[in-house]
Amino acid sequence: MKAMILAAGRGERMRPLTDRRPKPLLEVGGKALVVWLIERLRAGGFRDIVLNHAHLGAAIVAALGDGAALGVALRYSAEPAALGTAGGIAQALPLLGAAPFAAANADVYCELDFARLRAHALGPALAHLVLVDNPAHHPAGDFALAGARVGNAPDRRLTFAGVGVYSPALFAAVPRGARAELAPLLRAAADAGRVTGEHFAGRWVDVGTPDRLAALDRALGAR
Repeated sequence: MKAMILAAGRGERMRPLTDRRPKPLLEVGGKALVVWLIERLRAGGFRDIVLNHAHLGAAIVAALGDGAALGVALRYSAEPAALGTAGGIAQALPLLGAAPFAAANADVYCELDFARLRAHALGPALAHLVLVDNPAHHPAGDFALAGARVGNAPDRRLTFAGVGVYSPALFAAVPRGARAELAPLLRAAADAGRVTGEHFAGRWVDVGTPDRLAALDRALGAR
């Protein structure tokens, strides 16, 4: 199974830190966020990784190269302007192939055992999502989880971790080069009963602001 890292976002809430450095290269615990993620993916058995980029993308390519130094094979999907989560994935499908693939946001720190994702061949499902407890900055959550089924019920909602397994068919209606977001596609698929999920209770941080970046840096440095 291949994996994709979503790294094309501008990181507006991180400014001015992201004015000269792309968000995935911001460091916590002595490593870039994206390096933590690549190491987790590699430990989970993922070797072929596609990474999309837009804002300051050349800096990401210069820092990571072909991935050999990190024990993986990296290929890049360049976007002149960020296409959004679904648009970025749709643009990268020729590199990802016809089989289900894992994907993760470059701006989350997650101690999930990514090997678990390799077990999800999906079958009739279009997506399998990792959900986490709602953080203080997102108390309403995103999706409900009943057993292994993900839905849109208003109660018992959890937060989407930005990590999942997807069928290329989920993006069939997204033209290459078009801007599109993932959430509407997932909600429609959930309404059709075609999204599964799991609850991850370990360490997960949406590193969306300088304060959260600094707090995670302190936490990792104290271990």
